[in-house]
Amino acid sequence: MKKYIRKAAAVIAVASMALSTAACSNGGKTVASYKGGKITQQEYYDEMKKSQSGKTALANMIINRVLEQQYGNKVSKKQVDKQYNNYKKQYGSQFDAVLQQNGMTASSFKQNLKTNLLTEAALKDIKKISKSQEDKVWKDYQPKVKVQHILVSKKSKAEEITNELKNGKSFKSLVKKYSLDTGTKNNEGKLPAFDSTDSSLDPAFKKAAFKLKTGEITKSPVKSQSGYHVIKMIKHPAKGTFASHKKEIDDQIYQTMSQDQQTMHDVLAKVIKKAGVDIKDKDLKDVLASYVSTSTDKK
Repeated sequence: MKKYIRKAAAVIAVASMALSTAACSNGGKTVASYKGGKITQQEYYDEMKKSQSGKTALANMIINRVLEQQYGNKVSKKQVDKQYNNYKKQYGSQFDAVLQQNGMTASSFKQNLKTNLLTEAALKDIKKISKSQEDKVWKDYQPKVKVQHILVSKKSKAEEITNELKNGKSFKSLVKKYSLDTGTKNNEGKLPAFDSTDSSLDPAFKKAAFKLKTGEITKSPVKSQSGYHVIKMIKHPAKGTFASHKKEIDDQIYQTMSQDQQTMHDVLAKVIKKAGVDIKDKDLKDVLASYVSTSTDKK
């Protein structure tokens, strides 16, 4: 979330600059004054449009507005609030501080969440998933499993816990005694159910978990970015049919697409082309050049 919020902060900063810039076209109102002189809105506007930051601001404003125009009916306030509340819950009492550190407010962060959802809607509308893409993901797909785990900082401690489990100690008691995961410690180390499309868990953790049958415990410590884990499989259901997991598979494919720079570039190019954007100021004609100069006929 920190990575996302830094990116969002940058967009907001530029957009805020653009709002000020747009107001400058009104003429001679004073932006700032000093002894013996002043800076007018027109002077400020003329200076801003020469800069790359000013041009980027205008490009961002155009993209945000055409996305809203074309896909606003696909993104509800409820969706935005749900994502916002998830982040707020994740960061708890630190949430406001994280926003402030990144120069954002609750309102500006919600706007960026909405823009992200609008972009996802555009992606799903413009880029259609092929059967070969689905088949590739389905081949390695794992259904949602339920596990509990114990997180420690040292491999030797994880090995010690594994031995205690072999000697009859209960998983629940060892979670309470040793686990460093404060989010699951008071719930027997249980994690929310996840499948192979989940992007929040460490890949090594998922790989080790999916190898376990119901009731099994990892025989050796599993290393992740957080430390060392001892994992117990609570429920590992059968894979089932493709039809029963099609939504999760398609969501994963779109998630992968959204992380591809060229794919998203092509999507935005199509959105801009459809909007028929006409930039009136000749000095700003090139602000969307990187999009409109690229072929928008790619699939």
